[in-house]
Amino acid sequence: MYELFIPLMSSSLKQRIAGELVMSRKPNETLKKWREIFHITPSELSKFTDRTPSYISDYESGRRPSPGINTIKMFVEAFVSIDKERGSPVAKNFIFEKRHDAILAIKEFSGPMKMEKFTKMIDGKILVHPRMNRDIMGYTVIDSLKAILNFSSADYHQIYGWSSERCLIFSDVVMGRSPMVAIRAHPMTPAAVIYQRPESIDKLAKKIASIENVYLGQTPLELVELLARLKKI
Repeated sequence: MYELFIPLMSSSLKQRIAGELVMSRKPNETLKKWREIFHITPSELSKFTDRTPSYISDYESGRRPSPGINTIKMFVEAFVSIDKERGSPVAKNFIFEKRHDAILAIKEFSGPMKMEKFTKMIDGKILVHPRMNRDIMGYTVIDSLKAILNFSSADYHQIYGWSSERCLIFSDVVMGRSPMVAIRAHPMTPAAVIYQRPESIDKLAKKIASIENVYLGQTPLELVELLARLKKI
């Protein structure tokens, strides 16, 4: 019966991918991420789009400028169409995808929000500022201990929702080194990271935030109060 929902889900999935590519600060990395989520090789994508392998490689490596609307549409259509030819395993996965229990809350905003405004709403303090101001398009609250113990590489994409331009808020943080090391190792980079009631913040965490050009801050709120305030935004 769920095959009846595939066309509708495919349309929603296309919107999600296209929206993330448009909003991404690193569209080349976002493009590669989605190709890998669909388990499509560069040669398969090249053949389907009738483009050379170097054309695909140039976009994923960042040698070509950010893709325009028509190019984004071409890639998105290719991802979903190839998936459909295989029986839509990725689209079906998104239909029944259960949010990982390490993700405590997630929300997309209707428009961009200044990080300073968002931080003020949760009584937060920004400790590291990026070289250029970045707005956020949503937030995700993550239980850092559960994420460290139970997250697989396949689960990681869930924390970014519809856009990587978001604030990741980590609870159960002691010094904050592990979350920033994980962010550093992953191709997707958030716009901001907030620690909920950390004991302290490691110097390495601050250094990584500066290198990755993301906001890093903290909030003194208890988790229940934090979630309640976020829900009202």
